[in-house]
Amino acid sequence: MNIETVRKLAGSEEIDYQFLLSVLSEYSYPRDKITEWLKSGDLVRVKKGLYIFGQRVAMVPYSHEILANLIYGPSAVSLQYALAYYGLIPERVITVTSITNKRNKSFSTPVGGFTYHYLSPIKYPVGIELMRPSKNNHFLMASPEKALCDHIYLTDKSIKLDDLEAVNAYLLYDLRIDEGALRSFKISKLSAISKIYKDTRLDLLTKFIKRWK
Repeated sequence: MNIETVRKLAGSEEIDYQFLLSVLSEYSYPRDKITEWLKSGDLVRVKKGLYIFGQRVAMVPYSHEILANLIYGPSAVSLQYALAYYGLIPERVITVTSITNKRNKSFSTPVGGFTYHYLSPIKYPVGIELMRPSKNNHFLMASPEKALCDHIYLTDKSIKLDDLEAVNAYLLYDLRIDEGALRSFKISKLSAISKIYKDTRLDLLTKFIKRWK
């Protein structure tokens, strides 16, 4: 069994240890073969039990978003990374930020950093969507509305948004969010999130977007 055949069988760039054991079931010592591929760079260990194919073997770029879901879960990509993914903010975000209903966690891997922020089991699922970048692949990500709410709720707790003028300055000047994108926000989604999060700043955000539209 060569690594090229394994890649074709995999159907994606992100694979786990159980998959490797299944395709190497005819080997007496499958771990030796995995170690060989790791040494050659044809496999890259992202974390224990999770791998991607090396550059020589890869057929398409691996997905940071899929890896984020697999590294620690349950989780969904959100916060700054999701805002950049949707093109809402101009900055390029390197660390993949996610939410989870488990405790906070950070991982430094050969393919970059991944951080996970705790949300209660009640708040966590609202606004999460299933993304399908290709036929065989999918990952969980916050909607644009949830990503912004999570950013305010989790990472900008010190920000005082006590009136609509403050919300306007925060969104357009601090975050530099694209104005056209704000108009595409769904009020129903913002309202549903705000109702569960019980944060007056998100109530004001919803009111501001409603007027903005």
